[in-house]
Amino acid sequence: MGDGTAAAGIDVALERHRTELTGYCYRMLGSSFEAEDAVQDTLVRAWRSHDRFEGRSSLRSWLYRIATNVCLDMLSAGNRRARPMDLTDATPLAQAALSPRPDHTWLEPVPDARVLPAVGDPAEAAVAKESVRLAFMAALQQLPPKQRAVLILREVLAWKASEVAELLDTSVASVNSALQRARATLAERSQAGAEGEVSDPLDEEQQKLLERYVKAFEGYDMAALTALLHEDAVMTMPPFDLWLRGPADITGFMSTIGASCAGSRLVPVRANGLPGFAHYKPDPDNGGFSPWAVQVLELSGGRITGFHCFLDTGRWFPLFGLPLQLEAEAGEGEEGA
Repeated sequence: MGDGTAAAGIDVALERHRTELTGYCYRMLGSSFEAEDAVQDTLVRAWRSHDRFEGRSSLRSWLYRIATNVCLDMLSAGNRRARPMDLTDATPLAQAALSPRPDHTWLEPVPDARVLPAVGDPAEAAVAKESVRLAFMAALQQLPPKQRAVLILREVLAWKASEVAELLDTSVASVNSALQRARATLAERSQAGAEGEVSDPLDEEQQKLLERYVKAFEGYDMAALTALLHEDAVMTMPPFDLWLRGPADITGFMSTIGASCAGSRLVPVRANGLPGFAHYKPDPDNGGFSPWAVQVLELSGGRITGFHCFLDTGRWFPLFGLPLQLEAEAGEGEEGA
């Protein structure tokens, strides 16, 4: 009886750290699914060796040490996840072609609830959200794995240099040097492109911008949509490597190759600390609406700067807990079907 109670206690103690560990592994790996695998591996390893945990560090530090080693092992193959604009130049609409690349190429979206633990401190919550945004995540993926770990532990999780040195079995000087190099890389990238400025929670102007966006998109009103897009707005569509820049090419694509999305429905989601929508398009065969994409939006200066559509609905809709069919509302016509 005693052993069972102890084991249950260990399970509860480990499980308490799942969300923050998932956030850490997601930042390290750039993949929501790989992050969940890494955390599961971490918790299993911790459970198996719990009798050897001597309490010299906190349980949390010990779990982060295990998770870091799991992630570094997974990253030893050298794969870096990316966004389409990290790999190719923008394609003019006239040359647009939908060429898919394998899943492991892409930075993946993640539901906020899976990676952002509830914290009482608003400043801490804001840092956590900013550190899973797509632009920051893409920049992290450019860092060598150990620099990535150092930057996340020091800048996002606010660990002391001595704590990080102990976790990585290295010196404080080495940690400080890695942090300096990582910061320099991130500073170069942030100068290269706007990351968006999303308030937390959304301010009134941003909320109204999203309401106008939903109205324009569901009405498939390209003039209204053009007015909401920044002149340098980008649109991406993983798993395709095509990306478009500027309102003319984005709305041009939507009204030609993407014309079957007319009459769609958008359902709000929270992804990567950013506003997003589950996009359902009309289903002419079965009626109602079927999943098409999880959209993640970047906003800045009262305009939409990034419009990122993740199209692998078989993976993303279950991950976000979204239904795989929306019924048409009573009296709704077959518009756009």
